[in-house]
Amino acid sequence: MAYKIAVIPGDGVGPEVIEAALHVIEPLIDAEFVEGEAGDECTEKHGDPLPEDTLELCREADAVLFGAAGETAADVIVRLRQELDLYANIRPVRGFPGLRELTGKPYVRDDVDFVIVRENTEGLYSGIEGRFRDTAYTLRIITEEGTRRIAEVACDLAEERGSNVVTCVHKANVMRETCGIFREVCKEVVESRGLEFEEYYVDAAAMFMITEPERFNVIVTSNMFGDILSDEAAALVGGLGLAPSGNVGDRYGLFEPVHGSAPDIAGKGIANPFATILSAAMMLEWLGEDEAAEAVREAVGEAIREGVVTPDLGGDKKTMEVAEFVREAALNLVQ
Repeated sequence: MAYKIAVIPGDGVGPEVIEAALHVIEPLIDAEFVEGEAGDECTEKHGDPLPEDTLELCREADAVLFGAAGETAADVIVRLRQELDLYANIRPVRGFPGLRELTGKPYVRDDVDFVIVRENTEGLYSGIEGRFRDTAYTLRIITEEGTRRIAEVACDLAEERGSNVVTCVHKANVMRETCGIFREVCKEVVESRGLEFEEYYVDAAAMFMITEPERFNVIVTSNMFGDILSDEAAALVGGLGLAPSGNVGDRYGLFEPVHGSAPDIAGKGIANPFATILSAAMMLEWLGEDEAAEAVREAVGEAIREGVVTPDLGGDKKTMEVAEFVREAALNLVQ
């Protein structure tokens, strides 16, 4: 079956890491890759960070692979999440053996394996804000419907991972109404699915994520809390260069690295492609190409064990050198 994949390279290192990811997955899947424009450079060229042509391409595609956006990120990725109703942001946190030694960072762990399910369209990122005289405000919107569907996604993932526990992270002792409804609905959904409901205040969760990450398997939380906690969690596995994500809804799926456009290293050929390659693996899995997805993940692990990594992880390889190694390793695994 031939898929149509929309590819949006974006800004900064986006085109470089997208090139690397495509180099890995192209021989593993029967697909047509169609490129669309979005981001800072697109704004300079067309006066629009997210042209209607790109939106339409995403709507017609079976999946979207996204690189990075710079200053226009809110006008690109946040809008894409809203337009395509990508209400679930799924961020796996998985360690790879050998990374601690490569990076020399004592807090990096290879035994970490949990996933953060972040509500993606509401909360403090709903975009409802303004100013009145000397006062600025942002409305935090939490709905029962939005919470219910994100809780269902978390339950699905828990069952897939063989866990009977879903951990809800909130701050209902302070934000009694918004976090209150989030907690109540999550508890109702989790228990109706026959799973165990666990909960932490977000500040306590942040601490335990560093000191005892083994406490967690599937975390479900609101938009901003999920954004912050997933970046914190990335430190445990070597940094944002190893942090993939998927934005999914009932119809569409968009997959992207968690890191930004990194303009300071753009064009130098040293950007870490692992987050984008792992995001592409998530895309393959979402499309039902499980064997190819697992081969890509195993190939990334092999690259790390062999020290085939970019400077941010203590290596000396270029972006495409890493991609070439992962490509060959993945092809060997599926043959």
